[in-house]
Amino acid sequence: MRLTESEFIELVAQAIQALPDDILGLLDNIEIVVSDWPSRDQLGATGGRGRSALLGLYEGVPLTGRTTGYGMVLPDRITVFRGPVLRACRTDAEVRSEVQRTVVHELAHHFGIDDDRLEELDAY
Repeated sequence: MRLTESEFIELVAQAIQALPDDILGLLDNIEIVVSDWPSRDQLGATGGRGRSALLGLYEGVPLTGRTTGYGMVLPDRITVFRGPVLRACRTDAEVRSEVQRTVVHELAHHFGIDDDRLEELDAY
């Protein structure tokens, strides 16, 4: 599967725009970016999953973990990895679906929902 960086960024933007307004209104101090592949540090933070296995990553302090002392910090970051997503998909429709799923999955972490809970909800 091949998509240019700008085409992939547009899919991520569309996934964000498709979110309900009440969810968008709750996003706080977060940026969503695209990278071709995870860095070594990002892989290390996830327990060393293979480069192709990591489709997205949330890095930051979830809303549920923020206290009154939270402030003057860099934004949390969600990274969607273009290379692994494209490698995992065969069609444009699969890429669009996977980008949407990855954005929602990583935003769930921003709201304090961990992977175990996502699996319980059958949202993983």
